[in-house]
Amino acid sequence: MMIVANEIDYEEFTAPEWCIPIKANVIDFEWDKLASECQFDAILMDPPWQLATHAPTRGVAIAYQQLPDQFIEELPIEKLQKNGFIFIWVINNKYVKAFELMKKWGYTFVDDITWVKQTVNRRMAKGHGYYLQHAKETCLVGKKGEDPVGCKHSISSDVIYSVRRGQSQKPEELYEMIEELIPNGKYLEIFGRKNNLRDYWVTIGNEL
Repeated sequence: MMIVANEIDYEEFTAPEWCIPIKANVIDFEWDKLASECQFDAILMDPPWQLATHAPTRGVAIAYQQLPDQFIEELPIEKLQKNGFIFIWVINNKYVKAFELMKKWGYTFVDDITWVKQTVNRRMAKGHGYYLQHAKETCLVGKKGEDPVGCKHSISSDVIYSVRRGQSQKPEELYEMIEELIPNGKYLEIFGRKNNLRDYWVTIGNEL
């Protein structure tokens, strides 16, 4: 299946054969119906956090719609998972809110993953920041209930070194890390884009 890409570096994008893309607005999506069909072992989300009013991007255009905290907080994540892990990408001024969301949804913070961004020449890729130049992003890891069946601990490192690609595009290594932690699991990504589609993952977003 050929899909025209919007913000990907190449003109055409071939969706993985075994991915499950669901194009929908996450705000009014029928989450109860999905929860009744499947309970997920891993949930990954990269919320379109609303940036601070002092515009830390310093003139860099943001190519996606930002979402106020209350809309993210209202997502019924607790219905989608009884046992398993949640992975939440977070920006600097949203750490406290992300921890609050984890607690509200029934998770305990257990770890974090750091992505050190690199250029194609394997140099550190520095970006704009308010006080310091930013060269990393952080993904918080929460756990709910028991370990999923087949869960394997201490397989992957908590640091990813990989090349920075398109705006808001996260590294493939995180998906591999999740799949190593929970082999043959049931995986869900929320706020996904076309470049996030992956075999055996359910991906939900309004930009698919």
